[in-house]
Amino acid sequence: MLAACTQPGGQAAQAAAAAPPGSAVSRTALAGQTDQSRNDEYVIGAGDSLSIFVYHNPDLSEPGVAVRPDGRISTPLINDLTAAGRTPTQLAHDIEEKLKKYIQDPLVTVIVRGFVGPADRQVKVIGEATDPEAIPYRDGMTLLDVMIATRGMTKYAAGNRAVIIRREAGGKHETLHVHLNDLLKDGDITQNVAMQPGDTLIIPQSWF
Repeated sequence: MLAACTQPGGQAAQAAAAAPPGSAVSRTALAGQTDQSRNDEYVIGAGDSLSIFVYHNPDLSEPGVAVRPDGRISTPLINDLTAAGRTPTQLAHDIEEKLKKYIQDPLVTVIVRGFVGPADRQVKVIGEATDPEAIPYRDGMTLLDVMIATRGMTKYAAGNRAVIIRREAGGKHETLHVHLNDLLKDGDITQNVAMQPGDTLIIPQSWF
């Protein structure tokens, strides 16, 4: 679960001190925030599930907001707002700006409760995986993590002929050959390669 809130004016320091571990606190007054910390924030994607809380305004809060396929959300008093591609902190600020015409000094917290992420931050698994799917990428993700998430391979899989298609700069693609049978059945840890956002793992079917 990821949480982000914004604090108006002089409450910025208090928000930073009171923020729980893992929370991202955005403060307009804190101009010294580094680019690196912003880059480390989770980016919302279509299909994510959000909770939006407006301090002292429960009627404007929504505990379950789904990001639509078009990347937008709707909340009380706000018909359409782009959420995909924004961090929780940025989205909280956007909502505050929209609410300023209705309430004074709105304070908004955005919590990401269900993770899908944008398409370019997913790892896609197709072919003879038990549960082929798109998995939200996380830091340090390995091929073994991906196989655990997709519950391994079917009995028809040719695991040692699997490939990872990786996007490179300029739109080019790199093909990495991996031996899933050696990794999963023989424990060959050399095949446990690091995954990258946007990777596609293809597990072909065996030839009979």
